Amino acid sequence: MNKSSDNPSFSYTYSSSQEQEIRAIRSKYLPPEEDGMTRLRRLDRLAAQKAACLSMTLGVASALILGTGMSCCMVWGGTLFLPGILIGLLGLAGVAAAYPVHAHTLKKERERVAPEILRLSDELLRK
Repeated sequence: MNKSSDNPSFSYTYSSSQEQEIRAIRSKYLPPEEDGMTRLRRLDRLAAQKAACLSMTLGVASALILGTGMSCCMVWGGTLFLPGILIGLLGLAGVAAAYPVHAHTLKKERERVAPEILRLSDELLRK
């Protein structure tokens, strides 16, 4: 009896291009590794994004309230003139508060992430 038929085995080796393709496909399914610089950029961006999102939401909502007040004054002038002025002033106050809210939120968020950003930046500068 032939020895190779007693112990059937199969071996296959990949070529270099196939191996690269396998690695490329595999890398799509692995969780992304975040290096220090990427994390530093992400933390800096998140601090600014929260402040911008909050102030834009306040500004847009307040502008809509201001527009509602103006509509009350201009369209339904007789009965809703005084409430329209009050609604418009409320909207105007919200629009005026949007920038200070942005500045305050940005300051607080930067204070919150400052220790991590300083630690990461020191670590990256030592390399």
